[in-house]
Amino acid sequence: MEQPTYEKLSLTVCVFELVPGTPTKSAPRPPALRIQAWWRGTLVRRALLHAVLHVLVIQRWWRQTLAKVLETRRRAALESFTRKEWAAVRLQSWVRMWRIRLRYCRLLHAARIIQAYWRCRSCSSRGFIKGHYRVTANQLHLELEIVLGSEPCFVSECIPLPVKQ
Repeated sequence: MEQPTYEKLSLTVCVFELVPGTPTKSAPRPPALRIQAWWRGTLVRRALLHAVLHVLVIQRWWRQTLAKVLETRRRAALESFTRKEWAAVRLQSWVRMWRIRLRYCRLLHAARIIQAYWRCRSCSSRGFIKGHYRVTANQLHLELEIVLGSEPCFVSECIPLPVKQ
């Protein structure tokens, strides 16, 4: 493989020394040179001012673009979080609904078994059962009147349903 070659650069520095005994104050410049120096300085300052203004415009544009990008990222993250949060809330409500419905169906099945048992028993013993039930938001009210022979028996129960408040 070929090795790259590098050329040597040499730098020559010129240093001017003051001759001892010469005054350090420079000679007065002619007015034309002073005007030219002032004009060149004005041009340089004007060019630098325009460059600084252009840099400021570019920086302002970049900061606005960066702010827009950050805002869209923040909004996307917020929308994603909101979608996930609502999905979790819907799942929780479905599970609660399913559990309450299951509990209600069990209680309804139990009430039907009791009703069937007492109806069959009243037919065989010549007694009768009267009663009713009602379901409110968080309780099952069950009231039964059982008559077997001469003395009636009253049963009243309130069974709480598990409902999240």
